[in-house]
Amino acid sequence: MTQSSHAASGKVTKLNRVERNAWTKRRLFDAATKIVGKYGYAEASVARITEEAGVAQGTFYNHFENRQELLDQLLPKIGIDMVHFIRERTGTADAARQEIERFSAFFDFIREVPEFLRILNEAEYFAPVGYQKHLDNIATAYVRILKRARTAGAIVDFSDEEFEAIVHMFMGARGYLSRRYSYTGGAVTAAPDHVISAYRKLVTRGLFTPDKGNGNDR
Repeated sequence: MTQSSHAASGKVTKLNRVERNAWTKRRLFDAATKIVGKYGYAEASVARITEEAGVAQGTFYNHFENRQELLDQLLPKIGIDMVHFIRERTGTADAARQEIERFSAFFDFIREVPEFLRILNEAEYFAPVGYQKHLDNIATAYVRILKRARTAGAIVDFSDEEFEAIVHMFMGARGYLSRRYSYTGGAVTAAPDHVISAYRKLVTRGLFTPDKGNGNDR
């Protein structure tokens, strides 16, 4: 056992039962993130996950009924971590600036969790329950943000239903842009400046200049 393993083991023994269970479950989630990111859902066996986590296979079943239960919880768990990560990196500037900060923070997050995109892309087929829960969680949190901006007067003339559609546009943009610009050569790199500036211009200015003379800007 390495020195770091000894230190970790000593730390765990000082935890109470609830804390120890939470610690072990977090290790299983972290291990599943690594394994699914490397091998995909289909090859993410309980044996591989527990080996990566450094726990016995029997311990796995103290926390999850079966492998699928873990896989269904994995993406929503990462999604909540992502929401917290982005929130911590969003300042108190105006609403438009905050949206650009959220966009940039997403790319910072996937550099810290490079497995995210594969987990997200495969979840629709291998963990559909978790996939839908993730979408619902992100959409709910994001719509709440847009509603607050509307209340503050930073957004006008958008309904709740339109907010939901916009949130899915934002999520789609992040997914496609990260695939195009961040995942290169087997590594995750920072988004190029022109991607951030393009998003900023689109969000703050729109793409097309409305023709005020014909009334077709609605």
